[in-house]
Amino acid sequence: MILKGKKTILRPIEAEDLEFVRSLINDPEIEKTIVGWSLPISRKDEEQWYASYSNSVQNIRYIITTLDGERVGLTGLGNIDMKNGSAKTLGIRIDKNVQSKGLATDTYMTLFNFAFNELRLHRIETSAFDDNFASLKFQEKLGCKREGIKREAAFKNGEYKNIVTLGCLKEDFVPLYEEYINDFNK
Repeated sequence: MILKGKKTILRPIEAEDLEFVRSLINDPEIEKTIVGWSLPISRKDEEQWYASYSNSVQNIRYIITTLDGERVGLTGLGNIDMKNGSAKTLGIRIDKNVQSKGLATDTYMTLFNFAFNELRLHRIETSAFDDNFASLKFQEKLGCKREGIKREAAFKNGEYKNIVTLGCLKEDFVPLYEEYINDFNK
């Protein structure tokens, strides 16, 4: 299903997106802010991944585009557990040329709305480094609550870093989503 937000469209990854996806994954400025890590991806690696990948009941990946079709990012949900009504975000990578334009907020508003209201999930888990204040503020704006700290859980940029885990329940999100939609329509 293609998801349409107020500023973005989330659609499946297509073959013509591979070079864009590879550029996001290989960008060192984006990578240094992402929890976890990525190996450098060659064109061959990306093509092999794409040949074997398909969205599933457990994992959904999206290309983020503007309403006029410009590719701007990548996101998704993983570890989708329909029995327990939970999932984890697969993070969000936004092209640094279009950051701070509300596209990430619209993307997660759209993705969370889909997760809570179409997939009928109850909880979404996210995470961020404890010193990535912008990411933490962004996630809290969506209704995510800090649930704990994994001390020195990731080695990034030459040091061990703490990871903050956050959780968002449907009841936390829905009022914020309604406010977001109403403010946008004014």
